[in-house]
Amino acid sequence: MSAPRVRFAPSPTGELHVGGARTSLFNWLFARQRGGIFVLRIEDTDTERNRPEWVDGILSALSWLGMEPDEGPILQSSRFDRYQVAIDALWASGALYACDCRREDVDARTRHSDTPGYDGHCAERGLARGEGRALRFRAPAEGSTVVRDLVRGAVTFPHASMEDFVCVKSSGQPLFVLANVVDDRDMAISHVIRGEDLLPTTPKGILLWQALDRAGAEAGGPIELPVFAHLPMLVNAQRKKLSKRDAHLAVESYRDQGYLAVAFRNYLALLGWSPPGQAEKVGVDTLIREFRLEDVHHAPAFFDVKKLAHLNGEYIRELSVEQFVAAVKPWVAPDSPAPGGLSAAPPPWDPQQFDPAVFSAIAPAVQTRVVLLEEVPAMVDFFFRPELEMAPEAWRRVEADPQAGEVLTGALAAYEACEWQAERLHETTVALGEGLGRNGRKTQEPIRVAVTGRTVGPPLFESLELLGRDEVLRRLRAALERLGPA
Repeated sequence: MSAPRVRFAPSPTGELHVGGARTSLFNWLFARQRGGIFVLRIEDTDTERNRPEWVDGILSALSWLGMEPDEGPILQSSRFDRYQVAIDALWASGALYACDCRREDVDARTRHSDTPGYDGHCAERGLARGEGRALRFRAPAEGSTVVRDLVRGAVTFPHASMEDFVCVKSSGQPLFVLANVVDDRDMAISHVIRGEDLLPTTPKGILLWQALDRAGAEAGGPIELPVFAHLPMLVNAQRKKLSKRDAHLAVESYRDQGYLAVAFRNYLALLGWSPPGQAEKVGVDTLIREFRLEDVHHAPAFFDVKKLAHLNGEYIRELSVEQFVAAVKPWVAPDSPAPGGLSAAPPPWDPQQFDPAVFSAIAPAVQTRVVLLEEVPAMVDFFFRPELEMAPEAWRRVEADPQAGEVLTGALAAYEACEWQAERLHETTVALGEGLGRNGRKTQEPIRVAVTGRTVGPPLFESLELLGRDEVLRRLRAALERLGPA
């Protein structure tokens, strides 16, 4: 068998949706496994909705995922001459006819019809091609078209339920189904791997393909049909299809939140397929080696953001400290160059206040506590902001603690004299708590809130050591002043 040629063909009408990314990944895995070619084709014939920047976004997202195409991007808008050749051949063979019906006229004629869709009103009128007239394909009246699908098996579409569908708009613009068939033929696409929402258009494409063969559209004779594989749709927790217009479901959104490309790609691979042994954490080499279209499931795949985040956290914890520091730089040091397309939210501190040495020192503790890179600034901001931002709920807990003043006063006195090292600070605080009849957690909480502004964060005593004695004492005094007399 010759090396396969597959294609990912998104429309540039928005950011790359997770469903499109999953489709792209399955195409990419199939091509990589078999030494094939992965083609990126941009379906930009819808001039009213397409925007050039969306093409750049698609390329950026694919690059982030490590799935650069072998060929492309190829723009359909640059191929109108080829579509016109196919249209002329289909017209000359009688496969197409002109139609000047308005939608309201069709609706009026078919309002009480048992057969939905266009009623063939113009099929025998012999209208010439011209401005304001669409071109329809003469669908067979009898028989059926069978789509042989690697995922779904043989799917039969009776011709009796198929209308004479439009191939060319009245404006002269070829529609999706015709342009795709011409492109797949010209580009020698061997496997069409795409979402199941496009399955209903597949018999139309097959009929067009066969009509182009009969019309002699290519000098080389008939071209073999590609193999089809229609992937299960992605659904949310309510088992509803994911909306392609939801910006939160764009690949770029997950990238900007601080998901790692390796984790995101891993999770996408599990949406409708699973490797032998049902492992959830799978490296790219294993994905390429084990992926099989025949093993893709039929049922809709649940896009579980919690599961994705959990997997991302596992990948974050696997990074070396140096890798983690480098990965999180766009979130903590915005002057650092971000990888292609990444747009991280700016940190809540002046960049001049950021101390790379302090961050590197606390990074190992932070790395074990986050699942997204965007969570890091909120965990470490108290190191780099001259004025502490006190979380209201955290401060209310201090105010509700009848011994908070004693704890803070005791800590202020003890910390003035003790050795300024995390282990000694811990021992000093434990002794303070024992003297007040409090356990370690209850003793630490008022101190943590006073120094960091929150009830949770990096290890307290390592944080105190990094902040330094003078700054910690200053914050303890400020908290006592805010708390007021007991």
